[in-house]
Amino acid sequence: MKEIKAIIRPSKLRDVAEELHSIPGLPGVTISEIRGFGKGRAKNAIDKVVYEMVEFVPRIQLEVVVNDDMAEAVVTAVQKYAHTGNSGDGKIFVSTVDDVVKIRTNERGSTAI
Repeated sequence: MKEIKAIIRPSKLRDVAEELHSIPGLPGVTISEIRGFGKGRAKNAIDKVVYEMVEFVPRIQLEVVVNDDMAEAVVTAVQKYAHTGNSGDGKIFVSTVDDVVKIRTNERGSTAI
């Protein structure tokens, strides 16, 4: 199993979410509003937010856990629909998940996704 975390621009959420929604068998996506900064430290960002004297940019974090065979489709969809070609487009992180436990039913592994 793979966990895919993607940090994208808020303006690209609708496009990315629609494309992810169209992937057959996708178990679901968690979406969070986040703030952060990259190498540029948000100095020249138009959409920056200043908090406690530190500049941040608002972003969206998507998280999804899928079986290994579905991971590349998710990464491709996010990469294609979150891309603007400008600095600050975001990042995609892919990690291996050792186990998943579904709290309600106690199912484990890929059946718990």
